[in-house]
Amino acid sequence: MENNIIISNKIETLLQMDNLYVNPPIQLIAEHIIKNNEGHISMNGALAVDTGIFTGRSPNDKYFVEENSSKDNLWWGPVNRKVEETIFDALFDKVIDYYSSDNQNPTYVFEGYAGADDQHSLSVRVIAKKAWQYHFCRNMFINKDCKINDFSPEFTIINASDVINEDFKKHNMNSEVFVIFNMKKKIAIIGGTEYGGEMKKGIFSVLHYLLPLKGVLSMHCSANVDQNLEHTALFFGLSGTGKTTLSTDPNRPLIGDDEHGWSENGIFNFEGGCYAKTIRLDYKSEPDIYNAIKFGALLENIVYDEKTRLVDFDDSSKTENTRVSYPLSHIKNSLVSKGYKSIAGHPEKIIFLTCDAYGVLPPIAKLDIYQAMYHFISGYTAKVAGTERGITEPQATFSPCFGGPFLTLHPLKYAELLKQKIEKHKVEVFLVNTGWIGGSPSSGAKRISIQDTRQMISSILDGTINTSSYEKENFFGFNIPQSVNGVNSDILNPINSWDDRDKYINEAKRLAKLFVENFENYGKEVEYLTNSGPTI
Repeated sequence: MENNIIISNKIETLLQMDNLYVNPPIQLIAEHIIKNNEGHISMNGALAVDTGIFTGRSPNDKYFVEENSSKDNLWWGPVNRKVEETIFDALFDKVIDYYSSDNQNPTYVFEGYAGADDQHSLSVRVIAKKAWQYHFCRNMFINKDCKINDFSPEFTIINASDVINEDFKKHNMNSEVFVIFNMKKKIAIIGGTEYGGEMKKGIFSVLHYLLPLKGVLSMHCSANVDQNLEHTALFFGLSGTGKTTLSTDPNRPLIGDDEHGWSENGIFNFEGGCYAKTIRLDYKSEPDIYNAIKFGALLENIVYDEKTRLVDFDDSSKTENTRVSYPLSHIKNSLVSKGYKSIAGHPEKIIFLTCDAYGVLPPIAKLDIYQAMYHFISGYTAKVAGTERGITEPQATFSPCFGGPFLTLHPLKYAELLKQKIEKHKVEVFLVNTGWIGGSPSSGAKRISIQDTRQMISSILDGTINTSSYEKENFFGFNIPQSVNGVNSDILNPINSWDDRDKYINEAKRLAKLFVENFENYGKEVEYLTNSGPTI
């Protein structure tokens, strides 16, 4: 308790510094970004910044302090690495000294919330030296009412991206970069990396810890609802599976595109904005994201013409992970734009999206409750040959709960909560494969058309899928519909799309084996679910 008071006093001292800006308006912060040489004005008045040598998160530099209040709950391992409390204290003091020694340059403070449901929101304070990092937080978190003066943060992030840990080897850490969470002291400190996503996903990790312990399921998914604000649907999926594209529907307002909670009240967005990839962004295929790039949006690591200010979205010379953050109000068909909070009722449909590059999984399948748990924990998709250096054939990727890097508890905790809520609210669960049929990309097979996928999604959401008869698939035990309105029935069972059925069987066995081997990583706790997975 005494140590907590000391830390609290040190933070309060920072908040008494000269040149302090607490929740400044976007107009002022835009001026500061330019004045501080942090960024430039780009297309449509959006600001553009570079995030330094780090253009993505540093997962190997993320740590949790091993302390009595959380150590028995945390899922320790490569995602949640242990660090001693004495090391945290030393680096915390270094961060405080950095701020205290720089009273001339501005300090920016964001105060707001994560979680649109007032019963389960987390009040968040972020302290930063870079104006654009404040701008990022203002876009991504929920801004507080400017009339509220008695703000009391439940979690604080101090971002000291210019500070490095020279003693990382002595501390048995990976590098000079550190992103450390102390759940007991309700503080995170960041050093050595400017990347804004560390703050966004940092708070997501905190919510992944706090909410499930009180029965609220935290989820890495997108969500939408119908025009009457009913019939909520959730979309889970790793990068490249179509999560953002398929949940963005002109006929269904967007609740949010990335992080949600499922409480006793229904679904609620954690965020106040979106953080979209922009590499190869095309107006025709993703007009909502394109139109969101205007004043108030913040582009990261893009290349643009200094004379015309036009962005070359195809240029990946800085990184493949070019991004834009913007408030939800920039999406015309979002609940926020329509004057509502990002909250909706309990979902009726859950869709697991995967991009199978082996040509094995069906384009659509209905899952029973234990299959849903199994595939939720598995979190499968496949990397495609040619998308990354060194990948010459499909490569299976598994990320538990479709968000492994952000989980703080064992995956089974989230899966059991999912099961409880699916059973209680009688939710239907489907797996939709947006990948290849009839073979792998290198074999010349074609990817399932976006038109067919959208038609299958529509059949799930409007319930017409339930008029179909189902057949059982042999290797994964999937129930495959024999017909979907507007879709050629020949593609629904993947074996029918292969010219050589023996090759299909070999590939199916190969993928099934990868599923089984991956599932062994989660220990004896999940053994009872193995019968709901593939057979080999």
